[in-house]
Amino acid sequence: MTDDDSWNRAWNQGADSGPDYGAGRESGAFSVDAKSFSVDAKSFSADASWTPEIAIRRIEDRCPYELCDGSGFVYDESTNTAFDCRCRPQRVALAKARSLSAVIPRRYRDVAFDRAPVTQIEPRQVVVAVRSFVDRIDEHLDAGRGLWFMGPVGTGKTSLAMLVSKAALKAGRSVAIFSLPRLLNEIRDTHRAERSHVDLLDRLTAVDLLHIDDVGAERTTDWVLEELYSIVNARYEDRRSMVITTNILDHDALCAQITQRTVSRLIEMCTDVHLDGHDRRMDPRSG
Repeated sequence: MTDDDSWNRAWNQGADSGPDYGAGRESGAFSVDAKSFSVDAKSFSADASWTPEIAIRRIEDRCPYELCDGSGFVYDESTNTAFDCRCRPQRVALAKARSLSAVIPRRYRDVAFDRAPVTQIEPRQVVVAVRSFVDRIDEHLDAGRGLWFMGPVGTGKTSLAMLVSKAALKAGRSVAIFSLPRLLNEIRDTHRAERSHVDLLDRLTAVDLLHIDDVGAERTTDWVLEELYSIVNARYEDRRSMVITTNILDHDALCAQITQRTVSRLIEMCTDVHLDGHDRRMDPRSG
């Protein structure tokens, strides 16, 4: 049985945990002169003035795994060799993500599993499975696994997606959060300002988690389709996680909207999460 089979079985049973995806990537090594070896740890971390309003959560100068001195390198005096620390990829990704949008919108900053509207989401099996994913967020991000929320308007897709993004930020991972229309505007602005489109794509690829709301909401043009495919394909090739929300409920309809090659990659990268119910925003009893 594959890991994906185990996860899907846990999903169908409403289990409390997904598969064990194992640890992260292997690190390389290089030799250095002990006297000249120095790394500016601040260059690998996000802005030190972190507040709840700035949702890129920086990795502290102290290594989160307590393996290095905060530089991102582990130094072995006996062999005069420095190795990449387990925290280094996160530090590099955070540095690249600084100029990307990772602010949790005000409406979702207090979203939690024990509060409305999450407590009202149906079916409850969905919430259990998302909580299981969040509880093992590091393993899923290291494996490049994500979630794809599909459902009618107002059924809680964005609330659940924000819970995943908040968990990743709390774990010290780099996250970029966009609605698809806003992300495409960012790309258009890059072209207008004659900034590097390749650099933006690299930064969108480097973050540990890319969260895109309202996929399929943008008016379809060849340019839109190509840009969306470029982003999804780059993350697919680099085994990077995505969280997607869409109001389009059928795979065939989504293929018609954003192309089969894009949907095919998303299917392999993400586990489907189907939500049911009515639009709670239109229900005065919800709140």
